[in-house]
Amino acid sequence: MKKVMFASSSGGHLAELLKLQSLFANYNYMLVTEKTKTTDKLFEKYNVRYMQYGSRQYIFSYFFVFIFNVLKSIELMITFNPNIVITTGAHTGGIVCFIAKLFGKKVIYIESMAKVNTLSMTGKFVYLFADKFYVQWEELEQKYKKSEFLGRLI
Repeated sequence: MKKVMFASSSGGHLAELLKLQSLFANYNYMLVTEKTKTTDKLFEKYNVRYMQYGSRQYIFSYFFVFIFNVLKSIELMITFNPNIVITTGAHTGGIVCFIAKLFGKKVIYIESMAKVNTLSMTGKFVYLFADKFYVQWEELEQKYKKSEFLGRLI
């Protein structure tokens, strides 16, 4: 059975990612998100691992959170060893995808439904190396040659 890692930051990106939960049963999966008050009980329902939450607004502390999350991503690539990483974005998803690509894993990015005219910051970064890059608005598919529009995915 293929191993698939589903990764995103908490909040709206996680809500979008969880709309894919019907896929979880088809794979040996792991859900990766940030540890917050709203995500701390996900382990009761999902095979979940937590990253550290951090805001870029606080650049000094975010530096340490970023380093921790890079190291945690490396650990997860080694211990879980997924075939594919699927993300809906934000910084946690971007970090996991970058590390996954360094480990030779397939990366699938699904841009947020909220991004109608331009890609998100994470989307612009992951676009550079994603194996599949899905957008949810036809306008974005026309702007970004490598993107694919298949309709509303989440």
